[in-house]
Amino acid sequence: MPSVKNPNGPSKNRLAAARASARKTSAKQLSRKTREAQHKISKADASRGARTGLLPTSGPNKALSAKKARKLERKMGYALKRKMEAEGEVEMKDVAETKDQKKGKQGTATEDDMAVDTDNIS
Repeated sequence: MPSVKNPNGPSKNRLAAARASARKTSAKQLSRKTREAQHKISKADASRGARTGLLPTSGPNKALSAKKARKLERKMGYALKRKMEAEGEVEMKDVAETKDQKKGKQGTATEDDMAVDTDNIS
């Protein structure tokens, strides 16, 4: 409040209006904070340009380009192969075609090829 000697202070109406506008802006900030918390955008990402539905333009959470995504997918595939080899699983590969099969000649099966091992039948 202004002193009694200074008559140039704000009126009661202006004081009430200032309090009301302060209340309104603090309520807006609170709702904005809850909205950001709802979408879980960090303050650092928001400073890098992230908004709801938009990823930041830099930093660890930025959007991957198509080229980087392909590279990353390739690297993940190699890592998966290494893991499978370490566990002992082997990827099945196609048998290389012989020259006879390429030409279309089918060899006739001999009796040795068609013999059935009857000792292991249970």
